Amino acid sequence: MLEEDKRGILLESGTNEIEVMQFTINNSLYGINVAKVKEIIVSAPVKSMPHAHPAVEGIFKPRDLVITVVDLPRYLLGVETEKGPKDLFIVTNFNKMNIAFRVHTVVGISRISWKDIQKPDKTVSGGNEGVATGIAQCGSDLVTILDFEKIVAEIAPETTIQMSEIDQLGERQRSDAAILVAEDSVLLSKMIEEALHKSGYVNTRMFPDGQELWHYLNTIRGEKLDKNVSLVITDIEMPQMDGHRLTKLIKDDKEFTHLPLIIFSSLITEEMRRKGKELGADEQMSKPEIGHLVRVIDHLLDVKAK
Repeated sequence: MLEEDKRGILLESGTNEIEVMQFTINNSLYGINVAKVKEIIVSAPVKSMPHAHPAVEGIFKPRDLVITVVDLPRYLLGVETEKGPKDLFIVTNFNKMNIAFRVHTVVGISRISWKDIQKPDKTVSGGNEGVATGIAQCGSDLVTILDFEKIVAEIAPETTIQMSEIDQLGERQRSDAAILVAEDSVLLSKMIEEALHKSGYVNTRMFPDGQELWHYLNTIRGEKLDKNVSLVITDIEMPQMDGHRLTKLIKDDKEFTHLPLIIFSSLITEEMRRKGKELGADEQMSKPEIGHLVRVIDHLLDVKAK
């Protein structure tokens, strides 16, 4: 059933909708984008790994594929919790990795608009570095959407954006090209901005979601446009307005359609790539390929200048 649901939403373009899988940990409701979920299986014996992060339970091997298991209750609560025989593994696929997260129950799937997902207050999310990326209204329930990219980045820093990729690009010139970036993860937003500045792109403007970037674009229509924006980079998953909806709005607008637009997301699969191309994205790439992102920016801005 899950695969059918995923195909359904992936076939649509720019609807600004998301399917949220709801699950529980100690009776608290949490959510994950269905597009990140590969399958749900009953928890299985796990082989522990030495010197791993405290929240890394170990590895298991279903169908000849070795998968790391993250004890999500342990990560969220900060203490060891009892592992029950009815626990489930949500096996995810993003950033080109398969990772299983232990949860207590899976409640179901709700299809909602990104507009129904609000950025959490800092007291709820744990401040700027919290792991709650949004609060979703699913029927009568409030569901905390977790920032799984941040969780994985914290547990395994080597799997996220690496500044060494920028160093490998060699000596670079400073550029004043105005780059707008929509990224809801506070951690990744900081890392992307730092990487762009290090690569010479010092004129950046960061937005926490597609809605705010779209609003800004509409304030600089006309003569101010090309002075204030040279290129747009957008994530896909964001509260209020997702990257696919933002792409559609920009590429369907005759005043903005010439702007180079890059989708930079952990969700780039062949199906998502087809969807992004259908919407008019100039380039699409998977996080955390920051060096590749900079090379693509170089290319698109060079083409635009000719």
